[in-house]
Amino acid sequence: MSTLLRERLARTAALRPPGKPGGPARHDELPAAAEELARMVAATPRATSHGECLAVRRWFSGHECESALDVPLRRLLSDVPEHALDPAQWLFLDTETTGLAGGTGTYAFLVGLAWWDAGGLEVEQLFLRDYSEEHAMLEALAERMAERRVLVTFNGRSFDWPLLETRYRMTRRLSAQAPAAHLDLLHPSRQLWRLKFGSVRLMELEQNVLIPDCGIGWRRDDDIPGALIPQAYFAYLRGGGPEALSQVFRHNQMDLRGLATLAARVITLLADPHTASRDPLELYGLSRLLERRGHAADARALYESALAAGLPDEADRAARRELARLAKRERDFDRATELWEDILGETRDGLDAYEQLAMYYEHRAGSPQRALDLTRDALDALATAWRRGNVPPAAYRRLRARLAKRLERLENPAPRGARRRPVGAELFASGAPSDASKRYPISTAKSG
Repeated sequence: MSTLLRERLARTAALRPPGKPGGPARHDELPAAAEELARMVAATPRATSHGECLAVRRWFSGHECESALDVPLRRLLSDVPEHALDPAQWLFLDTETTGLAGGTGTYAFLVGLAWWDAGGLEVEQLFLRDYSEEHAMLEALAERMAERRVLVTFNGRSFDWPLLETRYRMTRRLSAQAPAAHLDLLHPSRQLWRLKFGSVRLMELEQNVLIPDCGIGWRRDDDIPGALIPQAYFAYLRGGGPEALSQVFRHNQMDLRGLATLAARVITLLADPHTASRDPLELYGLSRLLERRGHAADARALYESALAAGLPDEADRAARRELARLAKRERDFDRATELWEDILGETRDGLDAYEQLAMYYEHRAGSPQRALDLTRDALDALATAWRRGNVPPAAYRRLRARLAKRLERLENPAPRGARRRPVGAELFASGAPSDASKRYPISTAKSG
């Protein structure tokens, strides 16, 4: 976007009058650039019982979802409605608004919709030539959502759809057509790719995931920045030209195409992870996603694949810790102990491994001496981590108290058949402290 256009938008937006927009306008009172904009973006009036708004329809090839939805959606959602399993029911939605704050003063002046059709993606955009056309646009949106009941968005659960619901309530005439299911791809995208790329904004995912993995055929080199989109609309309302708004239409189309391609990529990954990806961090992200959705067996297999493919150090330690926890849950103690042994000595993960191994040798392996040695090693490692500032005070106190209880029990086992004093009671009873309490005092002051 040129510097001249940026400056023009900024000057025109500064003239926007304060307060709420005016009341309904007659057709001959639409902004001066309305007809020129319609010609530029190939828009036609969309008639409803509440008047007209502009509509743009385009079909894009190369946007297909080739995987069946049953398996991936059951892995992604805890309760999958039957509607969601039919791709013909999916409706992608993305809005362009007069601000990002939301609330009753924010309008969605462009509502972009898309759906899979005939081996491609059908895109429909509903546009307010003036605020007076909002009722017509909302009616057209409700009709489309009645036809396709599964809403698919990117951060739309937090922004786009709540904003539209607010606009419906503000009309006092129209009711929102609530989706039968709402799939927001922001959250699975964070679990899949944030560790690798940091940002998971849709534009970054296009660049880092969809272009290399899916071969999308567009780039955003000349795209209008999102921060300038409200200014472009205000400039148009004040009599400015349609050039900037035509870029907003293209921006919205790319968002919808990116959203549909992202949905297909997520579905493909969930349908057959081992075939769809060989990237260790992507496999690790998939394992975390599936674990949090309650698919422990699938998650465990993917953790193993990610470790075998070679993860960066931090992710490697985290994957071993999570895999050990899953192995323990499945009572595969051989694999769990092997993993805990691998991460002994690490700052935080190693402390947990010491404790887990001590628990295993005390209660499962019947080796109290090994458990005692590990507990002493754990307390020494904890003290070192504390001196180096590698463990927060609250976590230090909790772990130190648990280890001290275990040490006291292991050093002073109760005679067979004797009633044991509640574990750790000596740490909190009045009177002289125990030996373990003397050797490893609970403190929040770091020593040098």
